[in-house]
This record gives sequence, C-alpha cells and structure tokens, in this order.
Amino acid sequence: MTKHGKVLYLTFDDGPQQEWTPKVLRVLAKHRAKATFFVLGREAAAHPDLVALTRAAGHRIGNHTWDHPVLTKLAPAELRREISTGVRSKCFRPPFRDTNAHVEAVAAAYHQRQVLWDIDTKDWSRPGTAKVEQAILQGARPGAIILMHDGGGNRAETVSALDSALTELSRQGYTYRALPC
Repeated sequence: MTKHGKVLYLTFDDGPQQEWTPKVLRVLAKHRAKATFFVLGREAAAHPDLVALTRAAGHRIGNHTWDHPVLTKLAPAELRREISTGVRSKCFRPPFRDTNAHVEAVAAAYHQRQVLWDIDTKDWSRPGTAKVEQAILQGARPGAIILMHDGGGNRAETVSALDSALTELSRQGYTYRALPC
C-alpha cells in the first residue's frame, strides 16, 4: 500500500460534455469520490459552466489539448498551440497516450507535468458495462490511475460501470482522490 492507503485516482478524458459529465459527477458524489477531468480546450470553451461545476464539486481539471490530435505528428508550432490553448492546469495528458520527450518538454515549458494512466478501461470502445467494470476492479491497486471518458460519445456504459465498481471498491476500503493538478 502507498503511504496514503488504498487510494485510487479516477480520471475522465474528452469532456466536458453536457449529458455525460453531470451523470459522472452525480455518481462520484454518491460515492464521495474525487476525480481528475482531463478536458479538451474546445469543450471547456463551449461548456465553461460544466468546468465550473466540476471544480466546485472538488474535482481537479487537467489539460487534454485543444482538440485531441496525435501530438507526435504535429509540427512544433502546432504542438505548442495544442498544449497552450488547452485549459490552464498543472497537469497535461496527451491524447491516445501519444507522447515522446519533445511532447513532454513542451508541456513542461507551460508548467504542466505529463500524467498518463495505469489502467485503460477501454470504455471509449463501448465494450459493455461489465467489461468496463471488470477493467476497473481488476486494475484497482493502491495508487493506480484509472482512465475513463466523460466525453467523446455515449458514456452510459461508463456511468453504470463506475457506479457498480465504486460500490465494490468502497467495500474493499478504497478511497478516491483527485490528482494534484
């Protein structure tokens, strides 16, 4: 166990999104869980109220670029623009886990540390609620960072799996904290 005990770090990418972000927030509130939302700049600009609501609920906001490109294929100026026009945060998550030393250095130049993940639930592929829940439960270990999505499409499976998984994990003594973003 980590020095903080059985703590998990729940993270959500690609939002905020008007239908699914509030549903994720309700599940998190039900389980007294804090999380980190790696938001797209374009979505945050379109839904500043959801960013404010997320922050007001005690969650953290991370930068997930302006519009989710494959970063290692961008020209240097485009890479800087994607990172610099995302939301202001101490944390940055590259879309698709597409990163290298240059991407990490550009993020660092904007005072953002790169944050990846330990468990990919693959919820973005809509594999079914049971598979998303299984990925969360099987991957859970103290200090693990779990990747899910609140944007980018229908997230009904994610919301349902999150509720079930947190019920079980809470029984096992886990707590849920936001990353220091």
